[in-house]
Amino acid sequence: METRNPFQAREVTSRRGGPVKKPLSRETIVSEALTLLTREGLEGMSLRKVAAALDTGPASLYAYVDDLQALRALVLDRALARVDVRAARHRGWRERIMRLLGSYLQVLFQSPGVAQLAMSTVAVGPSALRIIETLLGLLEEAGVDRATSAWAVDLIVLYVTAIAAEHSHGLDPADPNGTVARAVVGASALEYPRVHAAREQLLSGGGKERFAWAIEVLLGGILQKSLSPVGATKRARARKRAPRLG
Repeated sequence: METRNPFQAREVTSRRGGPVKKPLSRETIVSEALTLLTREGLEGMSLRKVAAALDTGPASLYAYVDDLQALRALVLDRALARVDVRAARHRGWRERIMRLLGSYLQVLFQSPGVAQLAMSTVAVGPSALRIIETLLGLLEEAGVDRATSAWAVDLIVLYVTAIAAEHSHGLDPADPNGTVARAVVGASALEYPRVHAAREQLLSGGGKERFAWAIEVLLGGILQKSLSPVGATKRARARKRAPRLG
């Protein structure tokens, strides 16, 4: 059985042999699905609800998308088109990675549904590939070999997606009144002596500060793990080209 590419639009004709009536199209279906996802969350983006919003039956949607999984992939890629992959081109590779990931995080933060969709759907559309392509280029500029970069991109994107998904469920470790803070503060010094002793540090720092720190730690490990024999030379050259601050 031939596998269809969900990102390649197909030509559709009506069962009577004429053109399909407007305005139903893959474009309108994806747009309406994204609207429902943003407004109602992941559960609101069913084929039945999308069809009802477009005043048609669910069966009509199958002329444009194979199934709900294909629709989710299309909607996620539409949302990821808003990620800025061109920001701060005159800056060093490290700052450009931070800005790119920050833009990706903000897109997911705009709707809990988008964050949940990103966590449960493999992103392989054109917009997602542009993000991966940009990250691979920046890591190459940093002197990371291709094999390490390939795995590193997956790790970095997964971390940022998980952060957004966590927040989409109302779980913010930095929230002093949140579930995490209450559990840490209330931890028994007798049963959990290390948690009790480190409670201030465990809850310190805001979301942006923790995010930047985590990305720095990941990048540091990626640079150390790079297997390229010329990686150290490339990184040295990249550091010499990077503008000095202060």
